[in-house]
Amino acid sequence: MATPSSGLPATMKAWTFDRYGPPDVLAWTDVPLPTFRDEDELLVRVRAASVNPADRHSLKPPFLLRRRQGFLRPRLGRLGSDFAGRIEEVGKNVKDLRVGDEVFGVGRGTFAEYAVADQSQVMLRPAGLSPEQAAAAPIAGVTALQGLRDRGHLGPGQRVLINGASGGVGTYAVQIAAALGAEVSAVSGPQNVEQTRSLGASRVFDYSTEDFTRSGLRWDLIVDTQLNHSLAQYRAALNRRGTLVAIGAGPGPVGTVLRRLLGTWAASQIVGPRLRFFIASIQRKSLEEIAALLVSGKVTSVIDRRYPLSEVPAAIRYLAEGHARGKILVTYGT
Repeated sequence: MATPSSGLPATMKAWTFDRYGPPDVLAWTDVPLPTFRDEDELLVRVRAASVNPADRHSLKPPFLLRRRQGFLRPRLGRLGSDFAGRIEEVGKNVKDLRVGDEVFGVGRGTFAEYAVADQSQVMLRPAGLSPEQAAAAPIAGVTALQGLRDRGHLGPGQRVLINGASGGVGTYAVQIAAALGAEVSAVSGPQNVEQTRSLGASRVFDYSTEDFTRSGLRWDLIVDTQLNHSLAQYRAALNRRGTLVAIGAGPGPVGTVLRRLLGTWAASQIVGPRLRFFIASIQRKSLEEIAALLVSGKVTSVIDRRYPLSEVPAAIRYLAEGHARGKILVTYGT
């Protein structure tokens, strides 16, 4: 392991947790600066970060899923993945990134003043992209892009419906689908209909008054972050060769979400429709693709709320409510 150079402080402020539970278990504490696990990593001073469902689920995962994290107590006890920041140290195998570079991507424990990331999951932040716009995009933006293009094989002229279009992944998915030349329909709450339409959806269903599965319309692809309909309903809303791509299963504890995902997958093997699950692969190439969309103006990071670093527990509680209208940012004041 590599340790930070003498020019950096020995400690930093970070959100940590030493037991599983609600966001109240998080503590704002002084900890040593993180060390490199290998020579392909780099140390960054974080300038902005964003909250993802994985942060909430990591606080209280089901017992059977704690093998890597620690069965009784968390081993690392740190949250945060998405970030934008400045490189302070690089491992000796890092060739194309240097100290002082402004970068963004995915790291470990980014709800802190400093974090470590692997060079394969980081890229230079384009000059036209703000730290906030960049920090919001890695996981949600890449998930939307890969779900639509790589798993759903969406192309120009096809008809796609985004169920859960108001959240972090959904707001990117609507814009990316439009950028791919598709005819976009979307489902959102009544307070988000106009926002969703402004992002590129030609038809927006208000779920409080409309059920898209009963509209008589059919789609080539449904990208779903909620899984709140039966397989029979999804089948009725898809064309004969249509595909359902599940990239989430709505709000609730991670155990509930997993049961919903697994139950849907098992049933789809018997009665259909064609169903695809996936976990996004965040690599530099995918970051470059989402950055190009952001810089071109075809896609923007929709920011719902900003919380200072001192209020990370409140940010996670807000995410858990399930009503976010886009991404939730953590700001650092640097």
